[in-house]
Amino acid sequence: MLIIPAIDLKDGCVVRYVQGRSNKKVYSRDPLKVARHWVAQGAEFLHLVDLDGAFSGTPKNLAIIKAIARQIKVPVECGGGIRSLKAIADILATGVSRVVLGTKAVEDKEFLAQAFKKFKHKVIVGVDAKSGLVMVRGWKSGHKKTAAADFSLSLKKLGFKELIYTDTLKDGTLAGPNIKEIKRLLKLTGLKIIASGGISSLGDLHKLKSLEKEGVSGVIIGKALYEGRFTLPQALKFS
Repeated sequence: MLIIPAIDLKDGCVVRYVQGRSNKKVYSRDPLKVARHWVAQGAEFLHLVDLDGAFSGTPKNLAIIKAIARQIKVPVECGGGIRSLKAIADILATGVSRVVLGTKAVEDKEFLAQAFKKFKHKVIVGVDAKSGLVMVRGWKSGHKKTAAADFSLSLKKLGFKELIYTDTLKDGTLAGPNIKEIKRLLKLTGLKIIASGGISSLGDLHKLKSLEKEGVSGVIIGKALYEGRFTLPQALKFS
């Protein structure tokens, strides 16, 4: 199970929100320094989110993303506002290993099919859910009552083997992940799942680790690390 520190970018800073929208807290004004810190602590993969891009629909932190991707020695994935094939190519050209698709993947099936055909394993879809429905546009709205389960199954039909699942009501709350829904999606889809949202303790990691054989392939951790709930070396013991 891959342990993945998250670096959320807003206005050039490393931040965390609660449920993606409220109570913004700035943790650093030097994202590259933060990335280097996590790698020095043992991270083997990083998850970057361009929140400015997610809110606006166009990537906004490319210079920072490029600096991180090219100056650290582990793979990086990045999402946020990437809504065209050209945008995917531009992000990958910075040195990013994998692009995380969200809004456009949900809203445009043809785009998603083309993206998978062209980029294959270099794209992954983030299934951001609220009460079982897929959220889009920086989590500001649901998408025509699209069920997260149905959308996940459509990804499998396209050929995807793995997805990122985030319960948006849990994200940034330190209230624990939605284990029940993760189990349901694992059983329903047979896809590998990278779990995200609400991680608060080593106990949460233990619960997710117990689902590794069922398909939990990774965990994205944000606020719990920044708030010192546990250290990255402690978390890596569950990898």
